[in-house]
Amino acid sequence: MHQDNQNHLHTPVLLQPVLQYLSPRAGETYLDLTGGYGGHAAAVLELTQNYADSVLVDRDSNAIHELVKRFKGRGVATMHADFLTASRALQQQGKQFDLILADLGVSSPHLNQASRGFSFAQDGPLDMRMDQSQALTAEQVVNTYSEQELAEIIAKYGEDPKSRQIASLIVRNRPHVTTAGLAKIVAKAWPGHSKVHPATRTFQALRIAVNDELELLRKSLPIWITDLLAPGGRIVVISFHSLEDRIVKEAFKAESGDRYDAQLQILTKRPITGDDTEIVLNPRARSAKLRAACKQK
Repeated sequence: MHQDNQNHLHTPVLLQPVLQYLSPRAGETYLDLTGGYGGHAAAVLELTQNYADSVLVDRDSNAIHELVKRFKGRGVATMHADFLTASRALQQQGKQFDLILADLGVSSPHLNQASRGFSFAQDGPLDMRMDQSQALTAEQVVNTYSEQELAEIIAKYGEDPKSRQIASLIVRNRPHVTTAGLAKIVAKAWPGHSKVHPATRTFQALRIAVNDELELLRKSLPIWITDLLAPGGRIVVISFHSLEDRIVKEAFKAESGDRYDAQLQILTKRPITGDDTEIVLNPRARSAKLRAACKQK
């Protein structure tokens, strides 16, 4: 995000690699599927100067409010929707874009605002909804799902080897209403834990389940690649854990290679990660992995 009063909200992760691989040129059209607070968008649009034909998407009403405010008078279209819903709508309209970016995962404001319930670092309600208009919350998941369902969520989305013990602890200690309270219960499965808090993987799993993140990504990628990305266009996806990264890697691989019907040329043989300086300045970059591809002309 540019250095102004927005800077405290959210620093765009891997900004220089994003600009390197998107390689924005004057007049090109841009689709940002996770517009957030506009950090990446501002840098890309500064280079394309094509505000009128660009679209910024976010499922968070707070983010949409900030995007509208930030780009007021520039003619940028915003869409308040999850990126699958937005992608399908744009697909139906026959839209195509030269540049597509998806910066997955949560933004700093999600983690820093205790009331959003994403983090146990600050005690808050068990919410975790990226779209605050949806019904399902983390509190409902931990208090109403069966022990078996919770164990499967924590194993699948959190990759925690103690998923069954954690699910059992959660069920035995219901009801749960706060992030700190739940984290304390989960920690009992990992006595004498290391520097990484033992609730980290459970919270990741709950967040993914509440927001249906992996399914949205899995269903969206083919639309981005086949329909929304213009010939010669570039797509960049930033993921924050191995489950997301695997989905992106496989989707890119499925549409590339040395064959006549390949749609993509992969630009990143390995995922690009943040350097030491960025990780110090922006801890969110520690787990970020960027993959990029170009659509065949």
